Amino acid sequence: MKALCWYGKQDVRVVNVPDPKILNPRDAIIRVTSTAICGSDLHLYDGYIPTMQPGDILGHEFMGEVVELGPGVNANGGPKLGVGDRVVVPFPIACGRCSFCKGDQFSLCDNSNPNASLTETAYGHAPAGIFGYSHLMGGYAGGQAEYVRVPYADTGAFKVPDALTDEQVLFLTDILPTGYQAAENAGIKAGDTVAVWGCGPVGLFAIKSAYLLGAGRVIAIDHYESRLRMAREHCGADAINYQDVDVFWYLKDTTGGRGPDACIDAVGLEAHGHSVDALYDYAKAAMYLTTDRARVLRQAITSCRKGGTVSIPGVYGGLVDKFPIGAAFNKGLTLKMGQTHVHRYLRPLTDRIEKGEIDTTFLITHRLPLSSAAEGYSTFRFQPDECVKVVLSP
Repeated sequence: MKALCWYGKQDVRVVNVPDPKILNPRDAIIRVTSTAICGSDLHLYDGYIPTMQPGDILGHEFMGEVVELGPGVNANGGPKLGVGDRVVVPFPIACGRCSFCKGDQFSLCDNSNPNASLTETAYGHAPAGIFGYSHLMGGYAGGQAEYVRVPYADTGAFKVPDALTDEQVLFLTDILPTGYQAAENAGIKAGDTVAVWGCGPVGLFAIKSAYLLGAGRVIAIDHYESRLRMAREHCGADAINYQDVDVFWYLKDTTGGRGPDACIDAVGLEAHGHSVDALYDYAKAAMYLTTDRARVLRQAITSCRKGGTVSIPGVYGGLVDKFPIGAAFNKGLTLKMGQTHVHRYLRPLTDRIEKGEIDTTFLITHRLPLSSAAEGYSTFRFQPDECVKVVLSP
């Protein structure tokens, strides 16, 4: 089969690789019908995530048709999965049976990361495995391919209604639940003012989700005009360009000196900026003295009102310098973060899509065949003002 493989920093190629096979009784093989390039994939593309190996298959946002099932998939009751079923697959791999899965904390699954010792060395404890996202996260082959093996398919392959198109449900695999969890983690109350840094796919869905959860006003922050326009026109946000205003003072002034009730960092470790601390981050990262550029996280913490919440869906991978712990402590902030417990949100978000409460298709700017995936990565990375979301068709 053909698959997109990683060969080094900004070097990805579509090549022929062996077809996946059933390895465990609860496995399924999925024929991929749609897959997407995630902003998190760019962290791999840019070389920020360790333990990648040449030939690793990328991709954690994918859906398709079941073509083969292991003998244990339907052995323990629950909804039956059959050959021919159309499914979306959450990016975190979850066993469904450990204490974390039973507590709806699927991205913390105790059993799905076979390389747990690596992650424990880095983080103290191991999160769940993730499709196509380094050997630190299990070394699983990803879904930017014609076929993919799905472990624990009885938990991780979610049947979707035939009446909904691929483009309507594809983003259930990651970015829609991620944006929704980010808003949920923000503890939004009716009428709250919420600031969202980053108008990429997760940020845009976080804006939509904030309104669904009762926000009275959402302020979106970015510097790409096409993304700011999407935030205004499709999500109803007040959108500002951080190159044109002092974000801290704008947020303070527009909230009567109080600050936003909640701040959402939908940017993560590759934050941009032209402030002194942003230039400091660039310099230290270039010298490999830090791993993550935390300009947005610092700004969210200092901008948030006293007693507010900072929600962090943006990916961080390692170490952050000049972290304003004093501001967070003395303002009594709540910080909530983490990989998304996608499985928890699949049914309620599918219902919202069916009812027309959420449109997921507006942010697709590029549709390409899998054979053009390398071009898609380059466009997404180097032309972000024109490219918001790339969907690939194997």
